[in-house]
Amino acid sequence: MNTKTKQPRPKYTLEFKQDAARLVNEKGYTHQQVVEHLGVSLSAIGRWSRAERVPTAQSSGKNTTLSLADQTELIRLRRENEQLRMEREIIKKAAVFFAKELE
Repeated sequence: MNTKTKQPRPKYTLEFKQDAARLVNEKGYTHQQVVEHLGVSLSAIGRWSRAERVPTAQSSGKNTTLSLADQTELIRLRRENEQLRMEREIIKKAAVFFAKELE
């Protein structure tokens, strides 16, 4: 039986991610240096720095990546969309319930 408990994944702010990516992309730090100084995973630094790189002439390609700000906004909008769908379903059910009550 595994007695190790899974540690929760840390949540980093958008500003933190952008600053970490800026260290790699603009200041010339290596990924490993940023990992050692900030204490985040190597894969996270790689993702963040790729996301913040200025896209080259790849505008017609299908594999366009979103910046960190766009990713954060997309996640927020998806959550909001899901909440609105749930609210709409509740209102539909309430309308059916009250329509039956009036009969």
